[in-house]
Formats: sequence, structure tokens, C-alpha cells
Amino acid sequence: MPQLFKGKIEKKEFMEKRKEILKSWKTGSEVDLRSAVEFQRSLSEGRRTSSVLKQAASEGKILCQPRAGLTLLDHHLELLNFLKKNAKADILSTNVDTMTRQNRYQDAENGLVESREIKKSLLDGFPIVSHGVDNCREIILNLDIPVQLRHGTPDSRLMAEIAYASGFNDFVGGGISYNFPYAKDKNPADTVSWWQYVDRLTGYYEDRGVNINRETFGPLTGTMVPPAISVAVSIIEGILAAEQGVIHLSLGYGQNGNLIQDTAALMALREMADKYINDDLNLTDDIFISTVFHEWLGGFPEDRAAGFALINTGILSAAAAETDKIVVRSPGEAINTSCREDLADGIRTTKHCLKIAKRQDCFDMKLVEEEKSIIIKEASAIIDRVKDIADGFWAKGAVKAVDMGIIDVPFSSSTFNRGEVMPCRDSRGAVRFFNTGCLPFNDEIKEFHREKIEERADKEKREVDFQMVIDDIYAAGRGLLSSSDFQN
Repeated sequence: MPQLFKGKIEKKEFMEKRKEILKSWKTGSEVDLRSAVEFQRSLSEGRRTSSVLKQAASEGKILCQPRAGLTLLDHHLELLNFLKKNAKADILSTNVDTMTRQNRYQDAENGLVESREIKKSLLDGFPIVSHGVDNCREIILNLDIPVQLRHGTPDSRLMAEIAYASGFNDFVGGGISYNFPYAKDKNPADTVSWWQYVDRLTGYYEDRGVNINRETFGPLTGTMVPPAISVAVSIIEGILAAEQGVIHLSLGYGQNGNLIQDTAALMALREMADKYINDDLNLTDDIFISTVFHEWLGGFPEDRAAGFALINTGILSAAAAETDKIVVRSPGEAINTSCREDLADGIRTTKHCLKIAKRQDCFDMKLVEEEKSIIIKEASAIIDRVKDIADGFWAKGAVKAVDMGIIDVPFSSSTFNRGEVMPCRDSRGAVRFFNTGCLPFNDEIKEFHREKIEERADKEKREVDFQMVIDDIYAAGRGLLSSSDFQN
């Protein structure tokens, strides 16, 4: 069973563990740390996410990034170059295939071989481990803007080794955020430990002057995740990363649909991250923290016009909160996630909407502040309880918090997740707690949510019952906030 570490993993122990990880698949032998560090150092600042994020922040610019991943190297490069040239993407993605995400490297290689034979990308992403270091460096060298690796892998230790050696300097995930949304039977004690390894590897590069950005996956299961849970998980994963030497952190949040609440959540995320990570940890280095807004991750409407509307409404929140980056969806998401024209349309509509939104105040900021205050109270209650349990051992505290239901992610398929927390929407479409489970909330917070849900029930002339949750899940699957909108 993997070991949880209190604080930074000792270098000797880490190096011994690396030998085992690199032997887990044949392309691991291509990783040489000295060569990898030299290659990373040779890259221009324009290819480095941390530098691009800092520059954009100084200019007040919000960056736009599509998701993209094809099996064959030439197909993938063609797609990325198309999105850069035709949609002016600021950061690009390499999304990894399912087989690789599940560490089924032989199956991924079989898919790659067959794809090469018929000259068609058959996997649902880019099999980075199968391609190996030299091939993956072609992605970095053929583009003059950053390329982030996105995946959804509970155990991404070998993937991170190959990615960093290849020149990728932006890596997504965490022991909770890449476990509960994607895995059924992965023990959080294992996944948190595996991600301590990834973060220690990141810190190793940072110690040698190579800036690597680590991003948490805030949307989690992507469907009606209460903002406080998303914020708390991102910050806890940020703390775990910082302990291992990560100094460039992007914290993610996924669009829920209520503009006021989404704006407030992004603002709360930044404010709380500064407090819990930069102020409270007493680290030698200040952590550069950025926030990331994910456009709608629920079900997408089949109507492209409705898809555009869903994208554009979320951008208003991202602009108002002055987030640093938007991960873009495409209007044709329901039909084809890899159509390059649709991906480009998603970027272009996001960029154009940002130009309009940034010049005006779209919301009553008093309402935003009220919502932010609630989110901060809730997320602080979760983080503070984990901190108490941890008693200085954050990794162990996070794992124990999952077992106790203090961290409980709605709609997760994981058998290790309590699954007692249930969300539903209020009369304005904001996500509220129908059931708070074992979350460490006081009576004031619980009463706030109860009143909001009862207000909706009165307005809709219905009972407060579990059917509300069911209706809202069904609506989210159609890209809507209310099932009553089906009739309009």
C-alpha cells in the first residue's frame, strides 16, 4: 500500500520510488532527469504556462484554452495548430485517452498501432505513455504557445514523468479531484499518495529552475457540485501540492449556471487560496496562484444555438470574477467533442464575449458579496475541520476526512465516497444543499439552505422532497437549470 507523507518526500526515498515507476512501462526508460531538465530550460517563455499566466495577469487578460486530443501524433498536431491559427487559442491541451488514464498501457499501445495502420485516430485521446518522450517533444517543439496535459488519471506517476521529460510544463489533477469523478474502486489513501509523488516530481523541477504549473480539477463530477465543496477540495489539493515544492498553482472551478453564484465562487476561491496557502503555510516561496473557470461540464444541448448560449452565459461570471483562464467547451459538444471547427467556434465565441463583458458591470456586486460570504463560511468549515484532523499531516487528514464524510462529492461513483451530500437548486438556479450529510456545517448554514429550498418549493407549489434533486439532475443533463424550462 502506498505510503502517505507528512511534508515533503525525502529526496533519497523519492529517487528510489522513481526507479520502480519508470519500470512500469517500456517508455519509462526514455526518461532521463538531467536531459529532461535541460530540455525544459531550453524552452522559450512563450511555451511556459506559468510565464504566460503571469503576463496575462499583469495585462488583465483572461486566457482561453480548448480541450483536444487525437491518437496519432500528426493528427493531434494538425488539430492543435488549427486551433492556434484559426481560433487564436492562448493555451492548448493534450487530452489523454481512456486506456492510458486507466494505466492499461498495452491496450493503449494496441489502439495506437491499429490507428497507425489505418491512418485514423481510434482512441478517445492522445496516448502519451505509448508515444514516449521523443514523440511527445514534437508537440512542444511544433508550437510556440503552452500545451497543457489533461487526463483524469488516478495514478498518473509515469504519465507525469514522461510529460515533464517531454517538455509539458502544465499538469492537471489531484488525489481527490482525479479520483472521485473518474474511479469506482481507488482508495483515496492510494491516490493522495500517488499525487504526492507527482507534486514532488514537480517540486524537483522547480528546485532546478524549471517552472511547472499544477492545476486542480475543481469541477469534480461536473454536475451541481456545491461551490463550497469544489473550493475546499481545490484548496486542500493546493496545500498538498505546495508541501511538495509546487510554486505555480491553478485552482479550478466548474460552471454551475447561476451567474451570481459562479462569480462569487471564483472570487472566494482566489481569496481563500491566498489565505490558506500563502498566508497560513509559512512556506519559503510565495505560491503564484491563478484561477480557472470551466465552461459547463453537464450535459450539452444538441441544438448548437443552445450550446452557444450555455457557453456565453458562463463567460459573464468568468469576466466579472476576473478569472485567469477559461477552459472552453464547443457548441457541438453533444454530438462530437473533437470536431475542430466546433472547438474553434467555442474559443472564438468565448473570446468575443469576453471583449464585451469586460467593459461593463453585469451584476449587482452586493448580491455577489453575499453569496461569496456564504461560500467562504462553508468552505472554511470543511478546510478547518480537515486541518484539525490532520494536525499537521495534511495528506492523512484529507484521507480521513473522506472516510468521515467531511469531504463528500455529490454523484461520485467511488465506493469510498460517502455519497450522503445531495444538492438541488433554489428558485434562482443556485446550487444549494438538499442534504448536508456529515459536512461540518453549523445550524445557521443549514437553515440558510433549508430556507432557499423552501422558497423554491413555495414558488413552484410543490413539496420539498427528493424529486427536486432528480428534476435538477435531469435538467443539468439537458444544459438547463430547471426542468420547467423543457416546456418553454
